[in-house]
Amino acid sequence: QVQLVESGGGLVQAGESLRLSCAASGSIVSINVMGWYRQAPGKQRELVAPITSGGSTNYPDSVKGRFTISRDNAKNMVYLQMNSLKPEDTAVYYCYADILSGSSRFSRRYWGQGTQVTVSS
Repeated sequence: QVQLVESGGGLVQAGESLRLSCAASGSIVSINVMGWYRQAPGKQRELVAPITSGGSTNYPDSVKGRFTISRDNAKNMVYLQMNSLKPEDTAVYYCYADILSGSSRFSRRYWGQGTQVTVSS
């Protein structure tokens, strides 16, 4: 019954900001890496940012300096603060987490349902 639920997407103008949230719930034993992917129509899925349980992060050049990922381990949540948004940031953003559940022998990757981010010029 582990699931990830995202929120915070929407329509903004270029230069504005959005904050995405993702909450993991269910029979969770531990969460390793969490993060965000995005996918625009006709394009490959792109890793936006991962964050380890210890807080280590890594950003691609496309978002470096503008996006910040964070997590709250006590709440099983991960966030993506997106500043200085550009039209090319328009995509569906998916939260993911590698989770060991109480009913599984091994961890597996769980995905959120996706939230639409649209940036107009």
